[in-house]
Amino acid sequence: MKKKLLSVLLCTAMTTTLLAGCGGSGDGAQTPAAEEPAAQAPAAEEPAAQEPAAQAPAASSDEEAEIYMFIASPEYADAINTLIEEYKNVAPNVTINYETTQNDYPTLLKAKLNSGEVPEIFSSTSGKEIDVYKEYSYDLSGQALESTMQPAVASMMASPEDGSGLYGIAIKGNYFGMIYNKAIFEECGITEFPATVSEMEAACEKISAAGYKPFTTGFNEWWVFKHVGQHFVNAAAQNAGISTAELVAKFEKGEAKVSDYPELYNNFFNFIDLAVKYGDDKPLETALDGELSAFGTGKAAMICGQGAWVEADLLAIDPNLQIGFNGYPVTDNAAQCQVIGGSDQALRISKDSEVLQPTLDFINWWYTSDYGKSWFTDVAGVVPPVVSDAESTFEVVKQGDALSAEKGAADLSICYSTDSWHQTFGEIMQSYISGSVDKDGACAQIEEQWAAIDGAN
Repeated sequence: MKKKLLSVLLCTAMTTTLLAGCGGSGDGAQTPAAEEPAAQAPAAEEPAAQEPAAQAPAASSDEEAEIYMFIASPEYADAINTLIEEYKNVAPNVTINYETTQNDYPTLLKAKLNSGEVPEIFSSTSGKEIDVYKEYSYDLSGQALESTMQPAVASMMASPEDGSGLYGIAIKGNYFGMIYNKAIFEECGITEFPATVSEMEAACEKISAAGYKPFTTGFNEWWVFKHVGQHFVNAAAQNAGISTAELVAKFEKGEAKVSDYPELYNNFFNFIDLAVKYGDDKPLETALDGELSAFGTGKAAMICGQGAWVEADLLAIDPNLQIGFNGYPVTDNAAQCQVIGGSDQALRISKDSEVLQPTLDFINWWYTSDYGKSWFTDVAGVVPPVVSDAESTFEVVKQGDALSAEKGAADLSICYSTDSWHQTFGEIMQSYISGSVDKDGACAQIEEQWAAIDGAN
């Protein structure tokens, strides 16, 4: 599926203008789909040697600067605007022009990079994409923020090639899994979350019979599929006796087929079929805002592809919502129903920015100041990527902590692939749901495109 679902959400430091339906709150209209993706960014070359940076001083309130921040994750638009407003108290002459989008971010970012319009702050998936954009990114080693960053987060910001450098920061650590309504489950007589494939099918029948929709899916968004699919990729790797990274590498090299792994060929596609059968009336037209509405108003019992980032918006709809959180049932082995934990996004700093020092001042303040460190839990409601004693009040985070302690957290497998691949994967699955390609055709496209897009990197 070549068309890109183009959706842009523009936010400035003081005013948020929603142009797309992908924001964490508010309504908007989707722009027409782009016919062809923008050209790929040039292959990364080894950057010139960079002197280790001294720790950045406190931001100067009398230095005028304009910082352009272009990142994904519109669900954090309100929280980031709050952060930017607070920074005005520290550096009143620094203007941060903030723009965010979700649906077509990889294509739009590459178009900006190819045109020479490199944002001071931009985002990518952590892991594999660290090297994809390394030539544009400032090595943050030696900055003040390095001392507060969680070691696990720092490891995801290093170059996968040699493990060196610190090429980004994270808005959050994260948990991925299934958010569900405890009250609906209790009403339907489901006392424990369905941890196996067969238990999930039985639960859907009970929920549907009680007059609720078992799922709201958000299948209009390409990134929902990567969040869901990674659970099944982990199970496929585990049952094959290899690591998730090794399995992904086999697909990138064209050495694996989806049909070789029943967890993918059968269980993943069966789950998508189940979610369509028991989900939104028009699954390909339901985006994040539709999911929030359906789940927040108690019409749907489970919400697919989301995490802690939606909890504040859900509670704004119904403060008494009884939120539950668990892993995806991926096989008939309940032990493999695990939440996924890790830091999946990196915010990169342009190494050639004309306002590099003011940009470094801002992100160092973000990661080291009392306000900045508390922002993660108190405003954004995420797993802090910094060392912190603060306890989250969000149920997804608290339950994610408990489940990962009890059963372990599964691998954050989305970080082994690029968002260019993930976007194509989402579009293939949208074609499958629409009926324009059957399962075998979708699998053939997945295999071909995985090797073509990420095999070259």
